[in-house]
Amino acid sequence: MRIVLDAMGSDAHPDPEIRAAIEAGRILNDEIFLVGPKDLLETKLKDLSPPSNLHIVHASQVLEMTDKPAESARSKTDTSMAVGMELVRRGEADVFVTAGNTGGAMATALFQLRRIRGVRRPALTAQFPVRTGHCIVLDIGANTDCKPEHLLQFAIMGCVYAEKVLHKSPPRVALLSNGEETGKGNQLIKETSPLLKELIPNFIGNVEPKELFNGEADVVVTDGFTGNILLKSSEAAAKFLSELLRAEMLKSTRTKLGALLAKPAFVNVKKIMDPGEIGAAPLLGVNGLVFIGHGRSDAHALVNAIRVARQAAEAGLLQELRTAIAEKLAALPSVQSEG
Repeated sequence: MRIVLDAMGSDAHPDPEIRAAIEAGRILNDEIFLVGPKDLLETKLKDLSPPSNLHIVHASQVLEMTDKPAESARSKTDTSMAVGMELVRRGEADVFVTAGNTGGAMATALFQLRRIRGVRRPALTAQFPVRTGHCIVLDIGANTDCKPEHLLQFAIMGCVYAEKVLHKSPPRVALLSNGEETGKGNQLIKETSPLLKELIPNFIGNVEPKELFNGEADVVVTDGFTGNILLKSSEAAAKFLSELLRAEMLKSTRTKLGALLAKPAFVNVKKIMDPGEIGAAPLLGVNGLVFIGHGRSDAHALVNAIRVARQAAEAGLLQELRTAIAEKLAALPSVQSEG
């Protein structure tokens, strides 16, 4: 595999990216392309003995968190994101990984790679830890306002990802709603449900967040506004409960002893809940494999991001997405691509 890592993406760039690229290069039999300012990267790598399969690709610009995504994608043509995705577009790399600005990554991907034919809206996809393992949730922030046909496409792409990368076959698909019953939800949910029932073989209807976390679906579909609130609320609740439990455990000698005995369980729970163990979320629907990690990603999270991106490339995810979109939408002129 040929994996591109944006060296200038994370909040602490480029140090976490450099450490991740070195570790990934040593443990994986892949070519790792680290994209960023050549002089800076060479200086930092000089005393670190990088492996021979780690290569620097020069990019003179950086897409900052304060940049306006659409404008920067057009005006900054030599950012680490643009140069890295161009390698994917030309077929010189298999997958691109970044911990940079999500909006900037999406805008750059649309500008550099375009959409898969038939896809109207790409979707950012997350793996949520649930009782039975993981659940794919999309969209989690790429599209604030959606139409029923967009959610149908999200469901199709989510199914392909769940089947090819998470090996869930056939994946159970649901709509995120405020009630399980048919007829619940806003107008978008009510109009989307018949489409999914017709075209998605294992559509199980609506789920609330409690069913999601109970593992009753493998793919949960929603608009990006709702999905982003679900993601951030879940992360905030998990952090609050963790800090509250820690504070209570340290209140007395008795509770400290209990905490010591329960430490292995707490370590396991922390690992399950830590988004860094997944590393990155795929941007499904663009005509190339793009994975986006959190800005706070450390080297460990970025190595995991490279792993999950590699799995997707190895599974032939991009071609599977192209095929699924073409097959599912061929008989529905009303939801064909706009251009």
